[in-house]
Amino acid sequence: MDYKIISAVLLLFVFSCAKPDPQVQKQNLGGYWEIKAVEMPSGTERSFGVNTIIDHIEMKGDSGIRTKVSPKLDGSFITNGVSENFTLKIEDDSLRIYYKTPFDEWKETVVEAKDSTLVVKNRENLVYTYAKFKKFEVIE
Repeated sequence: MDYKIISAVLLLFVFSCAKPDPQVQKQNLGGYWEIKAVEMPSGTERSFGVNTIIDHIEMKGDSGIRTKVSPKLDGSFITNGVSENFTLKIEDDSLRIYYKTPFDEWKETVVEAKDSTLVVKNRENLVYTYAKFKKFEVIE
């Protein structure tokens, strides 16, 4: 009996520690993402409530565009003209996003990319947590 319990706990531990599959993460990047929190390298966290600007990620194979947009009450979006092209690479069993603009180049590491959650870490070791944006519900 004890052997079964110990085996079950060990299996649970092994599967819970499994590293996310970068190929699966790629499939979950696209969509509208609203920032929820930023964790500083010191461990402190800043939470965000309602956001007036969200990120729209559009994927095409191993590249894409990240555009800042503002949601409207009618369900549409207005862009502020700020967008960044990126490419995806799998390095060290992790998905990396490489950005390039006329002013800078940088990369982010995808920590988690699920259907409703996106977590990325940047070069300053800031960890950004996003949630899929849900359109406004207007009550009539």
